[in-house]
Amino acid sequence: MTGVTIGLSVGILLSMAIVLSYVLGWANKKFHVDVDPRVVSVIDALPGANCGGCGYVGCGEYAEAVVVEKEVVNKCVVGGEPCAAEVAQIMGVEVGESLPYRPIVHCGARLEDRLGRHPYHGENRCSAVNLVTGVQGCTYGCLGFGDCVRACQFDAIHVVDGLATVDYDACVGCGACAEACPRNIITITPFKSSQVLAVACSNKDKGKDVMAVCKVGCIGCGACARISDLFVLENNLSTINYDAYTPECTLDVMKACEKCPRQRLVFVGIPSREDLEKGQDLEAPDIVEPDFKTTVDDTEWRG
Repeated sequence: MTGVTIGLSVGILLSMAIVLSYVLGWANKKFHVDVDPRVVSVIDALPGANCGGCGYVGCGEYAEAVVVEKEVVNKCVVGGEPCAAEVAQIMGVEVGESLPYRPIVHCGARLEDRLGRHPYHGENRCSAVNLVTGVQGCTYGCLGFGDCVRACQFDAIHVVDGLATVDYDACVGCGACAEACPRNIITITPFKSSQVLAVACSNKDKGKDVMAVCKVGCIGCGACARISDLFVLENNLSTINYDAYTPECTLDVMKACEKCPRQRLVFVGIPSREDLEKGQDLEAPDIVEPDFKTTVDDTEWRG
């Protein structure tokens, strides 16, 4: 009797396996979607970081956009030029000229520069602190609780003395830090050279109000705009016209930097050897160098 039961069980299981195999085979044919082999090739060429720096959810979605929607082939900030060249070869197109995009932190106030700070004992995240009034006097500046640090997959940004600071040697320009910043003070900007000029402030209040909350914030005096057409005063804040920006700083631009009473016009990025040689005998604004160990409106650049 036991043998009959076992044989019956085996027979039922075998029958179920045959039926399920048939159903799965039918479903595979019925719902099969042809995939362009170039999509697979492009995915293999991409680094697989899935960082979102290209503007797509992941490498797979970007690869499909390249093949199906004829998206440009040089949007992978992690893979860089070699990756773009390989994808271009797969697609049979030219790579085209592109500029590297890197983040700029539009705040230069370290802890000792901030006035009106109060103790905070809540969740140590910028997104949470940003909902609490009175944590610090400036409602525009870096909160320094490291949401950008946690968002970066490349260990390229760190909080130093309460201020988010980019390590441009490690940065690939994926944009994760800008997306994570609740105050939108990190912009992803095209770098026309290894280092670019930036306004290290985001405060749009009037000068006297800025001075009440920060020792170094832009007071909207307009001195830079009066000296050089590269600068424009918008909502009490100096901005840079990056469309007109050139890697070679003209004399009027350097004078504007020197005239800034709060020294908020700074160079960010990695200075080249030529930059360092030129600056040996000059009193230039701060050079932010990646020597540590360790978003502004999303649709608008704010210098």
